[in-house]
Amino acid sequence: MNNNFLYCASLKTKEGTKWGYINDKGEFEINPHFEFASDFQANGLATVKKGGKFGCIDKRGNFVIAPKFETIIDFSEGRATVVLNGRFHVIDETGQVLTEQGYSFISMYQHGRAMVADTIKDAYRYGYLNKEGEIVIPLQYETATDFKDGLAIVKVEENKFALIDKHGNITNQFHYFYVGNYGDLLLAFKKTFNGPYGYIDMKGNVMIEPKFTTALPFEDGRAVVNISNDIRNKYGLIDKKGNYIIQPIYNDIMILGDNRVAVGKAVDEEKPFLGSNYAIADWSGELLTEFLYEHVSSFDQGIASVFNSEKAFFIDRSGNRARGLPAVVGADSVSLIGRLVRVIKSNRVSYLSRKGKLVWKQNTIIPLTRRYRVLEKKYEPNNNYVVFYPQIDGLKSGKVENEVNKKLKQLSNLKEIDRDEQLQYSYSGGFNITFFKKNLLVLELYSDEYYFGAAHGMPSKTYAKINLINGRFYELKDLFIKESNYVGRLSEIVENMIKKDPQYSYVFPGAYEGIAPDQPFYVNDDTLYLYFAPYEIGPYAAGFPTFEIPFSEIMGIIDTKGEFWLSFH
Repeated sequence: MNNNFLYCASLKTKEGTKWGYINDKGEFEINPHFEFASDFQANGLATVKKGGKFGCIDKRGNFVIAPKFETIIDFSEGRATVVLNGRFHVIDETGQVLTEQGYSFISMYQHGRAMVADTIKDAYRYGYLNKEGEIVIPLQYETATDFKDGLAIVKVEENKFALIDKHGNITNQFHYFYVGNYGDLLLAFKKTFNGPYGYIDMKGNVMIEPKFTTALPFEDGRAVVNISNDIRNKYGLIDKKGNYIIQPIYNDIMILGDNRVAVGKAVDEEKPFLGSNYAIADWSGELLTEFLYEHVSSFDQGIASVFNSEKAFFIDRSGNRARGLPAVVGADSVSLIGRLVRVIKSNRVSYLSRKGKLVWKQNTIIPLTRRYRVLEKKYEPNNNYVVFYPQIDGLKSGKVENEVNKKLKQLSNLKEIDRDEQLQYSYSGGFNITFFKKNLLVLELYSDEYYFGAAHGMPSKTYAKINLINGRFYELKDLFIKESNYVGRLSEIVENMIKKDPQYSYVFPGAYEGIAPDQPFYVNDDTLYLYFAPYEIGPYAAGFPTFEIPFSEIMGIIDTKGEFWLSFH
């Protein structure tokens, strides 16, 4: 093991997509056997997923924190927020759980405090934890912010906000409908619900009269504001006296750091939610470039990454392309990670040297046996529509193989779309091998459709259960004896799980009415999995409610002499 920087990287295998870590030569230092892997943090730990749970490893690949959490948020000040049994907790860098009870929410630590929230006496309230995981400021506020410069803004009651210190002492109070967005000793505020935003100082004196529909925090003497009252944005940049540095005529403005801002013009002025084309401006508001970029990152050490319709590359503070770093045609983004350049291209990660030489990319051929393999193909008729879909190679009958691959294309939703059409949404799709045994291959085909301006995308997934001998795609009924009432039996089992298992407490009351004869499902060696789409029986946050039914529980109705069962047993 050397001490080089390690980079998370994935391989597609017959056991699914597996993650590990490569060195700057593209060699695996930690073999890919995790279900997910993230970058190593400053404390030398990286969060990985194993057996459906998250834990943390060191640079030798050893678990320092056992994989037992549903979520681990990055470490901050030696602490991380985790989700355990559906509740938020705090752990230290050894994995010890510091909180005696779980909460509805815990933020990352800042200035030795973490914001915490939960329902107290039928009301949702906020407070703060210390680094030992103890309540140091009681859960008593209607809203709250993270600490900054040793201060936080909390809502005490209607039309009453306060600045508090780390011990909960009130340093000042403000009697307005809203106070927040602290920066540079100024606070955004509004007097009434429908009123505009302005800025007050720490004593409550009005420094900039309310006239904005959006008022973001000040950073180094500048703040982004919006004056629009309809869907057409009018963003500008002001100084601490309220004077415009950049006039409020733009669809978007982002502060990038290093005294630089990105100024955006709407791609379509009638549909501003479709996004912007950006120019780079300096701190005085002077434009350094034309409106060339579809995306701009923040500056880090004098470098930012940009993307246009053709390529992604790096720029310096003057807005010119940075010397000595590559431009990648067709990439969505590039970033400097250690000694390498990480490239994101159609939701796939690869790494280049800083001279542009390919170091590593994910495989597109997945061997199953000496005969069978799955090929990853890409369909990209439009910049906003990208699908990676599977094709199977090696079936004995060429006719059967063609029919199977035609069906897989249909299930992967390969729509005909004009390359120059301005879509109102983005669509991305991919696949994983979730099970392979004997003649049965199970493929998960997943996608996410996001309409621009929506709160979130809408994910979907379907499972193809394919017999590699005859090319048949199996349905749920194929698993069971024909005369069996499999729908009734499975419906009863799922109903009992919802009633008795706390993990299904999120199911909407009355939403579950039994399974359908063609209920979405998949299998592995010993379990049947039945699942529902988001919102079907539970909230969006619940994802795809899934019910695991061991085959041993339903052997009496399984057709153990049937083709489906014998394809993998």
